[in-house]
Amino acid sequence: MKKTEKQQGTRPTRVLIAKVGLDGHDRGAKVIATSLKDAGMEVIYTGLRQTPEMVVEAALQEDVDAIGISILSGAHMTVFPRIIKLMKEKKMNDVLLTGGGIIPDEDRLELEALGVGKLFPPGTASTEIAGYINEWVSKNRSF
Repeated sequence: MKKTEKQQGTRPTRVLIAKVGLDGHDRGAKVIATSLKDAGMEVIYTGLRQTPEMVVEAALQEDVDAIGISILSGAHMTVFPRIIKLMKEKKMNDVLLTGGGIIPDEDRLELEALGVGKLFPPGTASTEIAGYINEWVSKNRSF
């Protein structure tokens, strides 16, 4: 069994990677998407300039286990709370919202208190990100 396959099921972990708002720098998002694919995950990359509503709708349509937001624009205190609110409205309580980018520690702690998962700074090893997603999914998702 691949390390990314859930203990309970047979399909690989499904992750949606998105860039929200006017942040036009997507190299990091593409690198993470490729790394997660290389780790055996199914990855859906939505591309640039997504709205929180578009991200949550795509996550529902694709039946993902996790949503990863790449954000470098400084809008993290707007984007993450909006997405988590939409996820709660859609009863996506068993889907991980995680991400990365330039996020100060005090903001990271506040976002985690709202229900956002671990947030990764630039330079984090892709194996750490994949490991975190897989561990969270195996503990919180069942099929």
